[in-house]
Amino acid sequence: MALARAAIRELGWGLRSVSHEVTHWRAFAAGIPDDALRHDALEAIDCKRANIDGAALFSTLPCVRSRDLLRLLVAYEILADFLDSTSERGAHIGKVNGVQLHRALVEAVDPELCVSDYYRYHPWCDDGGYIHALVGTCRAICLRLPSYHVVQPLVTRAAHLAQVLALNHEEDTRRRDVMLRAWAGANFPGESELAWFEWTAGASAWLTILALLALAADPDLDAGEAEATYAAYLPWVSLTGTMLDSYGDAEQDAAHLDHSYIAHYSSAEVAARRVGEIIRRSLEEVACLRDGARHLVIVSCMTAMYLSKDSVRESGTRTRTTRLIHTAGPLTRLLVPVLRAWRIVYDQRTT
Repeated sequence: MALARAAIRELGWGLRSVSHEVTHWRAFAAGIPDDALRHDALEAIDCKRANIDGAALFSTLPCVRSRDLLRLLVAYEILADFLDSTSERGAHIGKVNGVQLHRALVEAVDPELCVSDYYRYHPWCDDGGYIHALVGTCRAICLRLPSYHVVQPLVTRAAHLAQVLALNHEEDTRRRDVMLRAWAGANFPGESELAWFEWTAGASAWLTILALLALAADPDLDAGEAEATYAAYLPWVSLTGTMLDSYGDAEQDAAHLDHSYIAHYSSAEVAARRVGEIIRRSLEEVACLRDGARHLVIVSCMTAMYLSKDSVRESGTRTRTTRLIHTAGPLTRLLVPVLRAWRIVYDQRTT
């Protein structure tokens, strides 16, 4: 029932609306004066379309569809993907640049904050107002969501934690791991259920923010449900997303010497086994939420999306990928071929 409901809303309304929003923001990005920033903005939209459609799927959580919510989810995802891309380009500047850029993640969901100069330390700065337009759109819509006041403290907390993204692109491997380990110890003191890199991996994904924004569209939301959703998504669902993303990019990250969360495990076999445990825990956590079936659809769709990439179907990973698909349950098994076809249609087979 939940899958059919999500499919009807997504296919009958969501995908068309997402395409409209993507067209708007892509046209804005194409007009960015600075060559480097324009490249980063367009690449983030074109190569991470799966992320945008995945974010929009959260609009199926409320009982009633909301165009405002969908616009907010798309704008926030495009903003986060752009920040990830352009901060990686400027990684040689150091942590201070990444932190300054990622202030936008917090200010986009906290309309009470003053807007920062995000490019203060960035070598490229003329984006034609692109970041400010995305941030402004998010802030304006947040204020229109009927229960935003209920989720705002949790959304802001998750957005502050997501700024750990600024450390992920540190080029010095030893220094990066020292900073991430220290960050985990400072933000999750005494927590032993996860390894330090799993805490930073979970915090670095913004899925928790998307889920809470979706709840804010429900006029009858209570604080208890918001807290329970936060606890299910951070760390578990967000950690699932980060680790599956890293699992699919493992070979590419190794070739380019990029940071890989999955590489922190002692072997590929250990990594696959642990990711399977994390997937199972995510499914258990969201099943206990008030609208657990709807959240299960989102987690299953996300898992299927990552496990439908070309990179996880190659001979060296196919057996482990098959095990992960079965671990994720019957809905994921059903969705993998569907999303494989989606990737082919949208030319997203490897992204």
